[in-house]
Amino acid sequence: MPITQATDAEIQSFLAEQPNWRLETGKLHREYKFGDFVEAFGFMAQVALLAERADHHPEWCNVYSRVVVDLTTHEAGGITARDFDLAHKMEGLFRAA
Repeated sequence: MPITQATDAEIQSFLAEQPNWRLETGKLHREYKFGDFVEAFGFMAQVALLAERADHHPEWCNVYSRVVVDLTTHEAGGITARDFDLAHKMEGLFRAA
């Protein structure tokens, strides 16, 4: 079964629910800020385990205490429910940190 792109309404609903995320160049975009590099890298390690289990990997980078994330589903050519799910899991980890 093919993965389908989210509708504009679904994307807008997600963004309304998650105000720290925004739409940037057709991807869900978020910047996380931590106390230091160890906290930022620890967050990335936790997300990496979730992403690997879901077989859905973020585009991201880390500079010291900042982690920049972009989510899209390449095989669908845009944002899908997989991106929403990973973003929600990331938010949960961030809140718990």
